[in-house]
Amino acid sequence: MKMLSVAVFVTMQTFIKAAGDVPAGEIVFFRSFFAIPPILIFLARRNLLHSALATTRPLNHVARGLVGVSSMALGFFALTRLPLPEAITLNYAQPLLVVVFSAIFLGETIRLYRWSAVTVGLVGVVVISWPELTLLTSPGALGDQELLGVVAALAAAAISAVAMILVRSLVHTERTATIVLWFSLTATVASLLSIPFGWQWLSPAQAVFLVGAGVCGGLGQILMTEAYRHAEASVVAPFEYTSMLLGVVVGYWLFSEVPTINTLVGGVIVVCAGIAIIWRERRLGLPRGKARKILPPQG
Repeated sequence: MKMLSVAVFVTMQTFIKAAGDVPAGEIVFFRSFFAIPPILIFLARRNLLHSALATTRPLNHVARGLVGVSSMALGFFALTRLPLPEAITLNYAQPLLVVVFSAIFLGETIRLYRWSAVTVGLVGVVVISWPELTLLTSPGALGDQELLGVVAALAAAAISAVAMILVRSLVHTERTATIVLWFSLTATVASLLSIPFGWQWLSPAQAVFLVGAGVCGGLGQILMTEAYRHAEASVVAPFEYTSMLLGVVVGYWLFSEVPTINTLVGGVIVVCAGIAIIWRERRLGLPRGKARKILPPQG
């Protein structure tokens, strides 16, 4: 189920990239709104629909939703500016930053092993983005679309890590279904606020791609939730990195994108660091499983 969820999320990202240069806020709307029907069907089948929105912490859900929307918009912007493998691989910075932010905001004890893994992983992120970062010394660098894409992807990963911290707080009192549905609704409403900033009329093909992206987003969330229901997080989580392989294949096949040596080498470094962190947390028995059941939607 985890590998299926990864494949569905990569399909979602592929649809978004295929839609072309669409405003990020408009993409967020389609991604959020059309994710709701699959989620509602799933909740109805589990007899959870009548109480899915019941909560004593609505403001916390809204805060988590707004942070998640910001990350989603930046991630979608990056997708439209970067090759698919690079956009997917840069997103792997998120679990590394979750460790950092957990120490800062939650006071979690992070020992030398995990700090070392985080440091190695961030070196991998620098390796991936180095060709674009070197452009910062060039005149007119801010006009380079790939550089803007890298900056957006890294900002999305950082903000997504903050969203995960908020989710960790919510899972102590809220159910999975409640968090997922509140997020989708909050993201849909928040995305409508971006209309004055330049939505565009979509071609039929673009509309189909973005509706498909939304449905895939909802299905991916359901599959991911079910995956963590049937196995420990430390067993399931490493399969997230199969998205790198899928991204390389899809990027080459559909968009004629050949991954650079920086993307491949940096990606391997980041993946190894992420797996090292997961392995260490399994050994330490950290209560991570619950938090991993609700991940911010990818992309």
